[in-house]
Amino acid sequence: MIKASGLTKIFEDKKALDAVDFEIADGSIYGLIGSNGSGKSTFLRLAAGIYMPDGGEITADGERIFDNFRKKTQIAYLGDTPYFMTHATIKELAKFYRLMYPSFDNGLYNRLLEIFPLDYKAKIATMSKGMQRQAALIMAIASSPKYLLLDEAFDGLDPVIRKVLKSILIEGAENRSMTTVIASHNLRELEDLCDRVGLIHGGKMIFSDSVEGLKGKLHKVQAAFSRIPEVSVFKGLDVLKIDRSGSVIQMIVRGDEEEIMSYIARLSPIFSECIEPTLEEMFVYELEVTGYDVKSIIT
Repeated sequence: MIKASGLTKIFEDKKALDAVDFEIADGSIYGLIGSNGSGKSTFLRLAAGIYMPDGGEITADGERIFDNFRKKTQIAYLGDTPYFMTHATIKELAKFYRLMYPSFDNGLYNRLLEIFPLDYKAKIATMSKGMQRQAALIMAIASSPKYLLLDEAFDGLDPVIRKVLKSILIEGAENRSMTTVIASHNLRELEDLCDRVGLIHGGKMIFSDSVEGLKGKLHKVQAAFSRIPEVSVFKGLDVLKIDRSGSVIQMIVRGDEEEIMSYIARLSPIFSECIEPTLEEMFVYELEVTGYDVKSIIT
């Protein structure tokens, strides 16, 4: 388990992270979202032991990570701009990773070379951005870490490779109990992959919950009426947002789906349905309720 308790990091008197508290369970795929500069990358570097906290602590399996070499051999970190040794090939880079990671899995490495269409003898510096990212992913995943930390994991990857990567991460969680943390501003990429998601903004954790938990809380309801009722008739529901378009009312409602639809049925609509909102919509609605400027957070 990765656990942050009062985690704070300061750069030039600015708090990149401000007393953050949350946990990431073993064997899960956790999506950490937020706009650029929100604190996502800072959290990953603290979790990787690259940065030392200025306040609070971050631990993995109850151990502090910074200056803990043994624990770091269980953590693989891939930043948004991968670094490679000058003139290194994939084959040469693999030799280095075998020295750094006792758990390096040669069988998995060879399998990944077959999955990702790369020339393992070519110099990585001559490859495209997408190929370089694939090379970095091969090393990070083949290291067979307990914790895999990915910053903007899908940048520069084509749709086919993105799908392959998602399958690999799911397999790692299911078969090796690998914990993956993915920092991203792209909610659509994370929706069908993550078990839990957390939103960070301005260095603060706004909320963290399971995807299923979020989906069970908010509902998008559409209902058509022969005569549009007054908004006051919906006061028995926890309505976050309501819009009218002709004879149709669309609402975002928090609560139990069956109870919501039962309440709507008593108003004798011509038609009514409950649609599951997307992950992005759920975050937007929750943020609007808490008073945040959504446009400045989700881009």
